Amino acid sequence: MRKQQPWDYHRGEGSRTFGVEEELLLVDPGTGVPRPLSGAVTEIAAWHADLRRRADRVEPAKPELFCEMLEIGTVPCLGSAELDEQLRQARTAAAAAAKEAGAAVAALATAPVRFDPLLNPADRYRRIEDRFARLVDDKLTCACHVHVHLSSAEEGVGVLDRLRPWLAPLLALSANSPYWQGRDTGYASWRHQLWSRWPMSGPSELYGDVDTYEETTRAMLASEVLVDDHMVYFDARLSRRYPTLEVRVGDVCQHVEDALLLAVLVRGLVETGARSWRAGEKADPVPTAVLRLASWRASRYGLGGELLHPRTWEPAPAAEVLQALVDHVTPALRASGDLDLAVRGVAQLLARGTGADLQRAAYDRAVGLGSVVTDAVRRTVPV
Repeated sequence: MRKQQPWDYHRGEGSRTFGVEEELLLVDPGTGVPRPLSGAVTEIAAWHADLRRRADRVEPAKPELFCEMLEIGTVPCLGSAELDEQLRQARTAAAAAAKEAGAAVAALATAPVRFDPLLNPADRYRRIEDRFARLVDDKLTCACHVHVHLSSAEEGVGVLDRLRPWLAPLLALSANSPYWQGRDTGYASWRHQLWSRWPMSGPSELYGDVDTYEETTRAMLASEVLVDDHMVYFDARLSRRYPTLEVRVGDVCQHVEDALLLAVLVRGLVETGARSWRAGEKADPVPTAVLRLASWRASRYGLGGELLHPRTWEPAPAAEVLQALVDHVTPALRASGDLDLAVRGVAQLLARGTGADLQRAAYDRAVGLGSVVTDAVRRTVPV
């Protein structure tokens, strides 16, 4: 998020500001094969932003771990309509810069076609490769990260403890990575499976207070496994740069509408968790091992099978689990004016399917993975 419009701690009543970061693939517009052009695309995008004096409206595109991927983002937004506009502007700007460099952008969480990615030569990424060796080879994955304002670090830890049960449904509704290296993996979100190989990823334990959260982070850094504190890759964490809570569990979504739905639900979860924390209500002490099972189900089936219900921790239809999620955050969604948007968005997802469903449908129509990518390119940038 840009420092010209910095995050500030949320104060008082009303909606919390929120923002989104998305990772996109840079692909050949004809074949769908990823292309290592992030350096050229980010330079072009920065030039366009300066030329149009729009740098204060969308986050400039940034390189990522591999040269075939790009990160875009929004500035903090108060309303969902503003965030929707920001997401569309960011994707459109990235697509224009990519086109000028000879590529296209695709909101796919893994690359369907077989290829060998090129590591970003920046020093930090070289240190990560040196530390984690072959583990890095499979990490060209694209996620959607949602930031939501906090009133304090204490509130943030209280929220982290209370949104743990609801992260797996967010993964299920965003699932958008069934294909990887030329094969159907059988999973709706193979990105999640690849990402779970990092030793510092996944759901976290209950913290209870800020001291415990900070001590956990210090212990992770003291292990000298992590290269830096940005490698605390939990599904949800407190941002080290901004006074925000960052939810990182979702795949990047093909449709802007799905990314917006994910962000609205995350903001609802943060506000709901904050209210529960202020009221002194206890967090669900569900074991982290059960949360990992819930995440596996979400990764395996998306919305096409049963998920673990966060009220019972037993299998239930995905539609029932999503309804429970909406019910859980309804007071917060009503207060922010987003309840109708969330209800419509969930209904649309259940009717149309996730990004994983769309990818498989595109493959079935054309019997080719190149068509999966070109179909995603078309969906990525709104007309």
